[in-house]
Amino acid sequence: MSISTPICNFGEQSYDFNLKSTEGNLINLNDVKGKNGYLIMFICNHCPYVQAVMSFLINDTKYLESIGIKSVAIMSNDTKNYPEDSFENMKKFAKEHNFSFPYLYDERQEVAKKYSAVCTPDFFGYNKNSELQYRGRILEARKLKPVHPGDTELKRAMKLIAETGKGPQEQYPSMGCSIKWFK
Repeated sequence: MSISTPICNFGEQSYDFNLKSTEGNLINLNDVKGKNGYLIMFICNHCPYVQAVMSFLINDTKYLESIGIKSVAIMSNDTKNYPEDSFENMKKFAKEHNFSFPYLYDERQEVAKKYSAVCTPDFFGYNKNSELQYRGRILEARKLKPVHPGDTELKRAMKLIAETGKGPQEQYPSMGCSIKWFK
């Protein structure tokens, strides 16, 4: 069953965190702030929605880094019931896809709750003042296949944020698998 994210709450401030990365480092919000903003992504290893957009996500985050926007991915799923999302498998997933950004383990699901993340993937785009300006999808897809060629909606939105500090007024919710909460 797929689930959609709520609309963007423009101007909402980001929340700090201190989570272990697949590289073994503790990463906090200040570590992922770029000079023009930052992107916080809630993803996981096993979700078919995440897997379907992985090449776009990798390319977009590399481009965003070049325009002063850093990125971070956070995995918040219950790994006891979803062992494919374990920390060891997160390490493999990050390496397999050559992540150029930190991949963090939200073991207690506290960060996902603070951000009101609902699905994987779930994207939160902030300007340099830590104000939420984008809460939408990476691209339009049907049956897990991109509908339009060219730049993704996420890339265009984050480029606009880097240039103006404001996200697009029209945004479409991200869709994916629900975050696997502890029972």
